[in-house]
Amino acid sequence: MTDLDTTVVTTVTAATVSIGRDGRGSGVVIAPGFVLTNAHNLRDRSTQVGFADGRHAQGTVAGTDADGDLAVLAVETGDAAPLDWAESPPRVGQTLVAGAAGGLHHRVTVGHVSAVGQAFRSGGGRLVQDAIEHTVPLARGSSGGPLVDLAGRLVGINTHRIGHRFYLARRGDDALRSRIEQLRAGQSVRPRRLGVALAPNDIARGLRRAVGLPERDGLLVRGVADGSPASAAGIREGDLLVSVGGHTVTSIDDLARAVDTAATAATADANTMAIGLVRGADELTVEVRFDEPVADSSTPQ
Repeated sequence: MTDLDTTVVTTVTAATVSIGRDGRGSGVVIAPGFVLTNAHNLRDRSTQVGFADGRHAQGTVAGTDADGDLAVLAVETGDAAPLDWAESPPRVGQTLVAGAAGGLHHRVTVGHVSAVGQAFRSGGGRLVQDAIEHTVPLARGSSGGPLVDLAGRLVGINTHRIGHRFYLARRGDDALRSRIEQLRAGQSVRPRRLGVALAPNDIARGLRRAVGLPERDGLLVRGVADGSPASAAGIREGDLLVSVGGHTVTSIDDLARAVDTAATAATADANTMAIGLVRGADELTVEVRFDEPVADSSTPQ
């Protein structure tokens, strides 16, 4: 190894932690007193965190974003120095280094960026975009660990393997870093759910055509949960959802993005959003209200 390689290995190893007594996952020190990991590594509101110097400490959940597969733990990080964020986006062919401590053994591995701008679905089914695909080998228990450049700067957070020796990581862009700061502040992200069962656009168009209604792009409501925000707003089975907050929706991913965008818009009442519907041949707009904000200070169970 060159001197640079040795420095990077030392830096990454010191900032990488194990998550859970069984080392089921990894994490990274992002600030004094805080560790970032994947939400899927958590089992409870507290968990054991293991450091490279052999020390173990009990961490408590500061905030979680289940749809983004992110969690920040508050824990005594001691002398473990946080990693700095890389300022430049990763490029295809760039050499990257991964740190992992899952399985209770610290590892450092090297590979390359194979693709950028990738997407994957989180455990909650949401589409996570702009991920990094890479070839840095990751053993079991590596998810949640850091992915860094050759200067030891944090490029992303590893999430999972996708087969054929390829892996995905959440890219450390401005949006991710902003969300992490939100979690550090104790604001867990609660995804908004309308409470509807939906048929996709192609089926909706076919069903409307079959009953003699004009074809229209949108999502057909096949069911409405009792007591849900959709039910309270008067959305009915058979309605066609065509827009959320002024954004056209023709797929489930469109709907999720539109709901998230409306939730974070600077409006007088961020807990209320307009849903455009087609009921039969009539166009109408309903106001859907969510009882809880997207981010709050409680920890999801």
